[in-house]
Order: sequence, then C-alpha cells, then structure tokens
Amino acid sequence: MAIASDLIRKIPGCTLHIVPTDKYKTNTIVFKMKAPLEAETVTKRALLPYVLQNSSHKYPTTPSFRSYLDELYGASFYVDTAKKGENHIISFTIEIANEKFLSDSEPLLEKAIALLSEVIFHPNKNGESFSSEAFTNEKRSLKQRISSVYDDKMRYAATRLVEEMCKNEPYALDASGKMDDLESITPESLYTYYVQALKNDQIDIYVIGDIQEERTEQLIKTYINLEERTPVSSKSVQKHPGEANEVIETQDIKQGKLNVGYRTNVLYGDPEYYALQLFNGIFGGFSHSKLFINVREKASLAYYASSRVESHKGLLIVMSGIENENYDKAMRIIHEQMKEMKEGNFSDDELSQTKAVVKNQLLETIDVARGLVEILYHNVVAGTDISLDEWLEKTEQTTKEEVLSIAKKVELDTVYFLTGKEVEA
Repeated sequence: MAIASDLIRKIPGCTLHIVPTDKYKTNTIVFKMKAPLEAETVTKRALLPYVLQNSSHKYPTTPSFRSYLDELYGASFYVDTAKKGENHIISFTIEIANEKFLSDSEPLLEKAIALLSEVIFHPNKNGESFSSEAFTNEKRSLKQRISSVYDDKMRYAATRLVEEMCKNEPYALDASGKMDDLESITPESLYTYYVQALKNDQIDIYVIGDIQEERTEQLIKTYINLEERTPVSSKSVQKHPGEANEVIETQDIKQGKLNVGYRTNVLYGDPEYYALQLFNGIFGGFSHSKLFINVREKASLAYYASSRVESHKGLLIVMSGIENENYDKAMRIIHEQMKEMKEGNFSDDELSQTKAVVKNQLLETIDVARGLVEILYHNVVAGTDISLDEWLEKTEQTTKEEVLSIAKKVELDTVYFLTGKEVEA
C-alpha cells in the first residue's frame, strides 16, 4: 500500500515538502522552525508563536484575525511549541478548504499561504518592538499555561521525572518555558529574538492536499522570503545511567503518581527502532501490554499504567497512578514485567498483536494531515529518510529475537514518586 510521501524542494532559506494527495478534503500548510533546546531561549520560543498569532500588521486583534479565517470558509490556524530530542520546534499550521470543491473557485490555497506569511513575517510592531498589548496578553497566557502544570498532577509527575532523569541535559527543559524567565522578557527583547530565529532556525514548510506541485512551489516562493542560512543542529545527548536514582516528593494529594524512566539507547532512524516500538507495545504501550494487564487489571494496583517511547531522546517512560501505600508492590510488579521482557517471556501472538496495533496507530495518525506532517518530520529531526511504507514493512519483518535484543539494552535510570504521605525510601 503506497502512502503519500513528501516531494522535497530546496528553496532559499528553507526546505519545502510538497505532499500531493486526494486523501483529505482540505489543504494544510505547516511552517516549522527548529533550533537547539537551550535554557537561554526556551521561554522566548514558547512565547513567540502566540504573540505572532495574536497580532499581525494587517490583523492587529484576535477578533479581526478570527473574522478573516471565517471569511476563508472557516479556515483553522494553530500555533504550537514542542521538543523532539534536544530540539525546540515552533509550528504554525493553517488548514483550509480545497478550492476544487467550491463553486466559485476562490484561490484559497494562495490566500492561506499569504495569511501564513502575514502572521510570521509582518507582526504588529512599534519600531523594533512587538505591540505591547499583544505581548502582555500572551505573556499572561503563557504564565497560566506554565502554572497549570502544577495543578495537573499526571503531567507534573511526567515533567518532574524528566527533570530529574535528564539533569544537566537540554532535554530537562520544558517546551513551555520557565516561569523564572518570564518577567525579564520585554516586547523589545522578544522582537530581537524573533529576528534572530527567522534568520538562523532550520525551517521546513509542508503543503499537503490535492495540489499541483509547480503552482504550490511558486506560491511559496512568492510569499515566503527567507535568507540562506546554515542552521545549528543539536546532537542527542545519550547517557548511560549508573545506579538508579529514586526521587520521592510529597504533596497534599490523594492518588500517588509513580513514573519510571529508562534509557533505551535507541533513537528514531536506528535499525533497531522498529523493534523498540514493538518492545514498548508489549511492555506497556497498549491495552494488551504486560503493565496494563499485571499492574492495573490483575493486581488492581493502578488507576492507569502505561509506557511510551521518546523517539528522539532514547527514553522509555512508565506512568502510573496508584494509592500511596502501594508504592513497593507497584514497583515490584513493574520490575517483574521488565524482567519478563528481558528473558523473552512474551509470545508470538503478543508480538503479532502488537505489530497490528502499531501499524493501525500509524495509519490512524495519518488520517489527518497534521498527523502525516508529524510522521514525516521525524526524518528532518533525525536527519534520515524513512518512508511510511518502509516503517510499516520493517515493523512487520521484526523478529522476536530483535525485540529481545532491545529489551536487554534497556537500563533503569530514575524512579519518581509523587505521594501524599511520607514513604520510606
């Protein structure tokens, strides 16, 4: 089954990825900016896309911007920041109806690209400073987003595990930035950073939909004008843990959060990556996994128990919610499931079922254009070129021996327990 892949064109200052497909009824344009994840810039990068979206030269207020989106047959516009490995990614996404399905054939693709250009390259500014009103509003919103992590204990525990596990590594930084940095950021300092980021970041533009390649490339060249650059790339920091670190934190909570971090020593793009995905699926990634069945179902110890892989950092994270007094029991069962994996105690049926779920998950992800972009963008971050067809094929070909080989590489790094009472370590 052939799946749409990106046709890559180098244009001044960026890489254009055109994905012609009739799978979607809309056209989607995504503008991605990648730079190393750094303490000095993380909060500015977290704030920047929201300020740009909030107030451009042509649409200085949110109501005026949203009104224009409505005129474009209800187009959607999103901004986002995320981290992938030691990279900090800013994304601008616009999704718009395909003009082929409209009776008046309005040039919607061109208008969408023009709007994206307006937001990114023509901010509402006073000299060398962002508009103070937009800046103040978005700074307040970011402050609330950072604060909200503390109130969401599941997310808080996940964040704290990574902070402890990746101390002195860029990955310890949260993509949403640091509260301590917010006060010192001004409309002027953020604008200065914005100019630097547009000049230095690695930029990739994705256009997905029932589109013509040549016309799409010409539209991007017309509206997106960037200087040539040599972006700074970041290398994934890989660490071999010594003795496992245990961190117990006490707060006034009823349900404990037990998160466990492992180093997998495998990254996206490595030949063993497909086996790692299957290892995670059997261990804790899905509802048929060992963690779900043994920690949650059989022992009734956890409200939730699952694991996930950080593809560009080489981490495996176990997340569970337990009663405070069940810490030792839960840890014992988690260790037992990992031991089972390392000894190859999983069946061919479990492997086959996991292959099917991994493949279905991939296919579900690309049901929406933004999901397809995220899958394709893995290659940019990793500096590799793996097609979706290859991903599916290699997953199917992976053997039990290869999964077992991965299991033996996985190393326990950090245990983090957020509890409502004192627990003896």
